[in-house]
Amino acid sequence: MGAMYENKKGDFSCRNALSGRYPLAFGAHLHYHLEMVYMLEGCTTCTVDTGEYTIESGDVLLVFPNQVHRYDPSGKEKYLLFIINPDLLPELSRSFSGAAPTSPIVRGVGNDPYMHELLMTLSHTEDMPADYRDAITKGYLLAFFGELLSRMTFRESSQADSLTLRSIVSFCAQNYSRELTLATLEQELHLSKYYISHLFGSKIGTGFNDYINALRVSEACRYLRRTNKSITEISALVGFGTMRTFNRAFIKQVGMSPSEYRKTALSGNEPEKTRSEVSYVD
Repeated sequence: MGAMYENKKGDFSCRNALSGRYPLAFGAHLHYHLEMVYMLEGCTTCTVDTGEYTIESGDVLLVFPNQVHRYDPSGKEKYLLFIINPDLLPELSRSFSGAAPTSPIVRGVGNDPYMHELLMTLSHTEDMPADYRDAITKGYLLAFFGELLSRMTFRESSQADSLTLRSIVSFCAQNYSRELTLATLEQELHLSKYYISHLFGSKIGTGFNDYINALRVSEACRYLRRTNKSITEISALVGFGTMRTFNRAFIKQVGMSPSEYRKTALSGNEPEKTRSEVSYVD
């Protein structure tokens, strides 16, 4: 299974990869959180939905909720990777949910000392006073996004939703807990199931069933970490028909059983193999 970003328990996290030893090489995935990359040195090719882009030194990439994205590095990059729950910023909810950017890349952010300093400060939230850390972090995020979003152009939601892949992904993200098959998508989205299957293989790099199971396992991990619900109850909540199917899919995605995962995660030592909201590439 390809390396993925860390699955954080809070609303905000940052991976500080300034040593050049950790390439930005993550397989196709999606999640509810915003994902933002600030490239300090080097460059990376990324795919967001159906578009391919190059992130160069000084650029910022902003991936909106439920956009499929992956990275293919071209060298030793130095970067900051931020994972942000959009619910942390209700003031900007319309920006993050009502439209999609025409391009996820904002060029030359690093040339602006103000923007650069905001990002570097956000990469060291552990240095902020503990009692006020959340409020200070939110303030810096609002200041940064207020400037960044003003530099981006957007499609209206009706246009964004016309992107076939995104409409499929959005439908799956909203309905993974129910019985979901290619035939279901064909009927609901009025698309050929063979075409949908082709998109999963060519654009996301996995089969439809594995994709849905990855969504379900991702949500199961959240329940296991954050609630006291029984494993049987969680299995049903995320859409698995039997415990046997749930356990098999969970072990395939995470590398351990649900009970082992809960014990490990709650101990504060979440295993390396679970470092993703959703991982689609074996």
